[in-house]
Amino acid sequence: EVVLQTLGAGILRYALTFLLLLFGTFKFFRFEAEAIQPLLTHSPFLAWLPIALGVRGSSTLIGVVELTAALGIAAGPWFPRVGTIAGLIAMATFLTTLSFLITTPGVLAAGSDAGGFILKDLVLLGAAVHATGTSWLRAGARQAEAPRVGVPAVQ
Repeated sequence: EVVLQTLGAGILRYALTFLLLLFGTFKFFRFEAEAIQPLLTHSPFLAWLPIALGVRGSSTLIGVVELTAALGIAAGPWFPRVGTIAGLIAMATFLTTLSFLITTPGVLAAGSDAGGFILKDLVLLGAAVHATGTSWLRAGARQAEAPRVGVPAVQ
């Protein structure tokens, strides 16, 4: 039972890491920048990005965020505070992406590939929540184990 939970947690963490690395890397290429442009321009949260940074600059920034989250999540078992922060970044990323289902016209229309592609982020959000939670718990456990240095309390 514990072995299956540990195995499942590891698969979730490193599959999430792999996909963030993959999709984050894509953001550095023109094909991906052009693919996400309609999503950005219709988003009330991100419409300012193409105006400020251009389409390619926006895509690059998002790629850097995704790669940062991936590396931090991967490091989470050894550096749980880093894993927690990276997991929160990934959660924000997937919540933002899922908002495109509401803000982008036609994304859920029959024949649109975009809706199905975005819906996978529900599963990735769950993986990010799990990775964040396990890192948070590990960070708390390390904090509890840390030796207390200081002046003893006077009673």
